[in-house]
Amino acid sequence: MSIRGRINGVLLALVVTTLTPVLAQVVRTGDVTVRGLRESDFPRVLKLGDNVYAYEELANPIGSNASFTTNSLIVITPDGVVVADAQGSEAATKRLIEEIGKITPLPIRYVIVGADHADHIAGNGAFASTVRFIAHPTSKAVIERLAATSRDRGTGSTRAPIPVPQETVADKRVLLVGGTELHILFLGRAHTGGDLEVYLPREGILWMSETFHNRIYPSMGGNFSGHPAEWIDVVKKAEAMNARMYVPNHGFVDSPEILREELAGFRRALENLVAEGRRLYAAGVPLQTAYRNINLGEFQYWYRAANNMPDGLRKVYAEEEERKGK
Repeated sequence: MSIRGRINGVLLALVVTTLTPVLAQVVRTGDVTVRGLRESDFPRVLKLGDNVYAYEELANPIGSNASFTTNSLIVITPDGVVVADAQGSEAATKRLIEEIGKITPLPIRYVIVGADHADHIAGNGAFASTVRFIAHPTSKAVIERLAATSRDRGTGSTRAPIPVPQETVADKRVLLVGGTELHILFLGRAHTGGDLEVYLPREGILWMSETFHNRIYPSMGGNFSGHPAEWIDVVKKAEAMNARMYVPNHGFVDSPEILREELAGFRRALENLVAEGRRLYAAGVPLQTAYRNINLGEFQYWYRAANNMPDGLRKVYAEEEERKGK
């Protein structure tokens, strides 16, 4: 090769080396459309470690203004499979079960209920009757009420009833399945009153369920169950664990480095919401106009900020009223 050719080759290598990180850069958003994905791209199964997978499913149709992912955790052991958080319908949960069947013929033994909202438990009836469900006592009570309401309505629906968890974890439980150790943790109230996280100590993976939404503005949930001030403390406890990887229930499962940064960003979004809510409440700004006066700073353009902020602010005001009355 001539000297000119070698020089051109070196220059080309420099250009490719310089551009590659830019081209490979992840778009940090929970919005599926901005990520450039289509409905046909889901579900997606992502390997997080040996016999550990994340399952990303599209929660709502693209174009619905709620096109983000709902994720499940899959842990495969020699003695069966453990799933953390299912999906929001029987059809979606059956797809999850089918995808697990492509990975292993072993049966699903446990389903851990990280969040008791319908988009995570409505499809639980699709699991085999031999599956053991584990939830926080608060979440079990929520599911018991849902099951009782469903029976009282007597709609004649062919949908399987939501199974009531047989086991509960109020603080911590070490679950040993086929030699695989899973720590089921309650770090405090966050998105619900009974949020459970799952830590895999060997892999350094912390499944955070709905206590972590990756680049989706904090939601108080459809039943207004969130506890924003306490939620901040829960995230801080998770950060103090110094896990290798923090896995969200909503939003994309990115690299461990990105997820660590985004967890810190999610905490700051909660801190901003609570600080601004308290500032406006203390200034006597009525809730009806506080929505227009809140300063979201760097979080104003986060996905679903306009949708989720009003309920978040309303909850901060409610918490301030409660604190005032004590």
